[in-house]
Amino acid sequence: QAVMGVQVVVSLLAASVMQKMAPHCSFARWLLCNGSLYRYKHPSDEELCALAGKQRPKAKRDRRMNGVTDDKPLSVPRDIDLRLDTSPITAVDALVLRYFLEYQWFVDFAIYSTAVYVFTEGYYCLVDPQKETNIGVLWCLLTVVFSVKVFFMVMRHYFRSEEGGERSVCLTFAFFFLLLAMVALVIQEEYLEFGLEPGLAGVSSNLESILKQRGWEWTLPLAKLAFKLGLVALCSFLGACLTFPGLRLAQTHLDALRMAADKPLTQVLLHLSFLAPVLVVVMWIKPISRDFLLHAPMGKQTVQIMSDSAYNTTRLWTIVGLCLLRLAVTRHHLQAYLGLAERWVEQMRKEAGRIAVLEIQRKVRTRELGWELGSGHGHRPPADPHCPQITRIYCYVSVVSLQYLGPIILTLHCTLLLKTLGHHSWGLYPEPPPLPPAATAAPPRPGSEDREDVRAAVEQITGILGGIFTPLFFRGFFAFLTWWVAACQVVTSLFGLYFHQYLAAS
Repeated sequence: QAVMGVQVVVSLLAASVMQKMAPHCSFARWLLCNGSLYRYKHPSDEELCALAGKQRPKAKRDRRMNGVTDDKPLSVPRDIDLRLDTSPITAVDALVLRYFLEYQWFVDFAIYSTAVYVFTEGYYCLVDPQKETNIGVLWCLLTVVFSVKVFFMVMRHYFRSEEGGERSVCLTFAFFFLLLAMVALVIQEEYLEFGLEPGLAGVSSNLESILKQRGWEWTLPLAKLAFKLGLVALCSFLGACLTFPGLRLAQTHLDALRMAADKPLTQVLLHLSFLAPVLVVVMWIKPISRDFLLHAPMGKQTVQIMSDSAYNTTRLWTIVGLCLLRLAVTRHHLQAYLGLAERWVEQMRKEAGRIAVLEIQRKVRTRELGWELGSGHGHRPPADPHCPQITRIYCYVSVVSLQYLGPIILTLHCTLLLKTLGHHSWGLYPEPPPLPPAATAAPPRPGSEDREDVRAAVEQITGILGGIFTPLFFRGFFAFLTWWVAACQVVTSLFGLYFHQYLAAS
């Protein structure tokens, strides 16, 4: 018998390739630095003075030699014909992007994780190993954990804001999603068909038989309550983490539609990608999704369009397709964010009066860096003496990329876990057998040797965990988690649309 199975070898190979190829071949770096995204440069003092018809300002040294000590800031009319120069983002520019290394590692890990999962799915389809652990599930679980870690890393900066407005927004939405999660958990399965209650009932039944053997049956209600409270707390935390990604998505969606005003097909794709979380939410509302397709009204009769298993398969493929659609329009959203500097200049030209040159450069620079007021970073962009060109780099675009790609990656891998751990089928090969009953743990063998005792203990622990966490439980848990991520995106993005179209304009 081989020491390492095929899945372990492929997993180690994928980890090695990811580490060695990252400096040379990276999908995350290609997504930002393939030349399709361009940034706006802030104008110099000479350019602004030339547009305003003023003489080129003297250097500070020349002014001191001439005895000029007037420190009055240089100003120009607001309605000058200012046009910002553009430059494509290159790999050299990406070296100083804020959180670029974290962005690159996370996105590349998600790509390799998906590749390993696809291999394990094909491996199980062709070989059908019975006693091997699915390594693809481990990669997907790690991707889910890293997604939450990335959300928490970005949210920390909103809590460090000097004004505290972003902190208040996060706390408000966290409390709102706490209430929404409690409401979602009490809705009956006839309306929201997660399958969470049947899964918890099976866990409770299996856990009760184990606890009774040890006289701990009194802890069963506490365990159920702790699970529900932990799930609600997780939902509240995810909702707070997805608040600003949803608000940012609404802003970039509106700007991307303006940029694609003469491209109807692009606008259709942008609308479909924005409505993708809504479709995911609707697919778990039983009266208007499963019941409608399984018992479609046709005159006075009802027609069954598809079976239960076919609907589950269709739902999985639909979510995967929507994730790929949102990935396909990533460039439009990122370019819409990068166009904030040009939008501010256009707004400035509509105003009357004068404006300081430093104010124009500060506005454009802060939008280059993403350190705009209200972004959770205070007033000043960071100064880096080792990088004199940092003011010409969009140091925040990688964080915006994380805010856009993070929910997509989280939704996709929750769906993959739902398929595998929930014993669903892709419809490409015969469906797995029905969910097996709870496994009973074999008692330890008395009088056996040390090695057999260790093996028996491992088998006993595995049997207990397999009896508690059944596929029915995983089916309900990951269905709820997938639905909840989509629901958070729907709430925050719709609120963002209302905010940017009505509140921000006023």
